[in-house]
Amino acid sequence: MSLNTDTVNRYLDGFRTNDHAQILSCLTDDIEWTVYGAFNLKGKQAYDEAIDGPDFVGPPRLDVIRMVEQDNVVMAELYGEAPRPDGSTLRMSMAEVFVMRDGLIAERRAWVIPLSENSFR
Repeated sequence: MSLNTDTVNRYLDGFRTNDHAQILSCLTDDIEWTVYGAFNLKGKQAYDEAIDGPDFVGPPRLDVIRMVEQDNVVMAELYGEAPRPDGSTLRMSMAEVFVMRDGLIAERRAWVIPLSENSFR
């Protein structure tokens, strides 16, 4: 496993346990995070504040379907489930692009598709 892939796996493990310190240790200070259709933020402080979104309670389940790496980019296809305050669970399919610099995540681009019926819709 490469350093970049290892970093992305540590990062995902941090989200699975809601470990802010572990998540932040995988990021550059000038991290940029975009969830298309939702938000864009820059910097570790803003990132830290966005980890625990108001629409979720507790850490998500994140399953890696596949992960590939080329040069300084790691791409991951994920399936996720996130508990909501009303007791429901958001099920989602995600595509993530991690742009790496010196073994840390410098940019994260995410496409999140909510799933309401099955594994593709």
